[in-house]
Amino acid sequence: MKNNFLILLLLSLAFFGCTQKKAEDRTLKSSEDSLVIYLSLANDIDLPFKYKQDYNKKAFDIIINQKDDSINKVNLFKVANRYYNMDDLNSYKKISVLILERSKKSKDSVNLAKAYTYLGDYYNGKAVSDSAFINYFAAEKIYLRINDEGNLAKTFISRADLQFKEGDLFQSEITIFKALRVLKHQKDVDNQIYECYNLLGILYNEREEYEKALDFHNKALEILKLKTIPDALLSEATSLNNIGFVYLNMHNYKKAKINFEKGLEQKDLFRGNKALYAMLLDNSAYSKFKLEELNGLPGEFYRALKIRDSLGLTSGVILNKIHLSEYYTYKKDTINAFRFSKQALTLSRNTNSLRSTLESLKQMAVVDPKNASRYSEEYIRINEKLQKAERNMGEKFSRIEYETNEIKDENSILQEKNKTLVYVFSICTLLGLFFYVYKTQQAKNRELLFKQQQQIANEDIYNLMISQQNEIELTRIKEKKKVAQELHDGVLGRMFGVRISLDSLDKIDEVEVIAKRKKYLAELKNIEQDIREISHDLNREKSELINNFVAILNKLFENQRNTFSSKLIVSFDPYIKWELVSNMVKINLYRIVQEALQNCNKYAEADIIRVEFKSEMDHLILSVSDDGIGFDTKRTKNGIGLHNIQYRVLECKGTVTIKSAKREGTHLVIKVPIDQKINLQAHDS
Repeated sequence: MKNNFLILLLLSLAFFGCTQKKAEDRTLKSSEDSLVIYLSLANDIDLPFKYKQDYNKKAFDIIINQKDDSINKVNLFKVANRYYNMDDLNSYKKISVLILERSKKSKDSVNLAKAYTYLGDYYNGKAVSDSAFINYFAAEKIYLRINDEGNLAKTFISRADLQFKEGDLFQSEITIFKALRVLKHQKDVDNQIYECYNLLGILYNEREEYEKALDFHNKALEILKLKTIPDALLSEATSLNNIGFVYLNMHNYKKAKINFEKGLEQKDLFRGNKALYAMLLDNSAYSKFKLEELNGLPGEFYRALKIRDSLGLTSGVILNKIHLSEYYTYKKDTINAFRFSKQALTLSRNTNSLRSTLESLKQMAVVDPKNASRYSEEYIRINEKLQKAERNMGEKFSRIEYETNEIKDENSILQEKNKTLVYVFSICTLLGLFFYVYKTQQAKNRELLFKQQQQIANEDIYNLMISQQNEIELTRIKEKKKVAQELHDGVLGRMFGVRISLDSLDKIDEVEVIAKRKKYLAELKNIEQDIREISHDLNREKSELINNFVAILNKLFENQRNTFSSKLIVSFDPYIKWELVSNMVKINLYRIVQEALQNCNKYAEADIIRVEFKSEMDHLILSVSDDGIGFDTKRTKNGIGLHNIQYRVLECKGTVTIKSAKREGTHLVIKVPIDQKINLQAHDS
């Protein structure tokens, strides 16, 4: 009773474990499906900001509870990207810092560098240039160390953009060409090359090298014609705007207008990038104003201003108001000219935008000539301040780079000093490890030797058992044959003589004697038929007896079913003539089945196990399969069990195939060559 109770308890636990595992799998799949949906909705430009934030938060709640691995970090980066697209930079920074901490903990260099890049983008967006530069430089060093040239080029581009914004044009140019040198050896990097050319065009325009600027902007446009960049239409609008801006600076307003209008014609521009649309609209209106084509003005200026104001684009709003001031100055509307110029100056001062303040002061000097000298003095003072700030920032970038390299050099010196200690410690550790491995290997060899001896003993016992079974069967067959011969040659012969004697009574005419004779003859015929049938049955019984090898296998299968909860399905090809298969093959097949079942019980966690014996032309096939958890055949090293199976198959001059994958079960197929007559006799019988 106690044993029965324990078996029931184990079966219950196994069932509960399987049920719980299936439930966990369903929950995991459900959460993964939800994550994909939430991330997709968080990136939907048609949804309101609040909904996108809620969906991104739900996605984050799922990800944060998952295992911290490379896939988890990829999903966290997706959440960060969506916050960046929503312009929620604080949440973007929070996720980036979390990835940075996790990457440091797991020593994940690739994601660590990427997290530094994301933080650089955050500080760049917040106009904290020194912090942005530090993070970009940290990412750059890691990418150099791990030889990740693709991401190294992207980091160079981000750093060059930052240097350009801070007025360090010379270093920005150097950094862009560094990126281009790296990209020259890369494939599928048209987007990065476009960014480099576009930034060089803007940079040379700022330096008033207009021909160079146009050359690089046109190169950028040529790349877009390859149609390899996903947002090529918006990029084309950007390039056309930049080319138009160069022509504005060259006072070639006609060409400027043509490029701005081409940019505005790009499909879905307003829906895809309202800020770019407003910029092109303002620039187009300004070039028309300069050409004295006043049709549609000042309406286009006001439309651009409204869009920029709704998007909170302060620098764009300032420029728009300066353009309106210029327009009203031309129209001799001094009140509106002064009003818009004053608003632009106030907004520039409030946002501490030095470049915008300079532009506003220039316009104020035009609309308010009485105070022109005061505006000019302020212009000179701010311009000097701006130049000094740009120079200081350039020096600060150089200092950060220098100090970082100094720290690296100091670390290298410390590493050199510690090398001797590390070598000594390593040698001692290796000696200790070698001694431990030697001792462990000795123990394993002893264990393996013992197992081999045990295996040989088992095989001897099995051979003895088979031989004994064969001896018993042969003796039994001989006895049956002897009885059959006795019946056929002795009893039937004598009875045949009696029947002949009785036949001789036919000559007697007595009616009573004839009747008795016929009765006895009929009885003797019946007895003769019965004895003949017994003789034939005894001879036929040999071929109908269950084969000994199959009986031994069935005993193994019965033990398996009684001991383990997995469902075992067995099939034997009825055409196999087991008496024609050699004992050596039978022994090895029995041991292979035994080992395969043991592996299923230990590791597979299978619900169903199938064992099949099939006969093919020239081959006997053994197939063992399960629906368990499987394993990676490329990574998993063969244990002693699999080695034994391979050894036995080799002994039979056969082949073994193992097919398995994670969560897809395992399929073991053994093909043993056999004499063709086994198959032929099997089908003929």
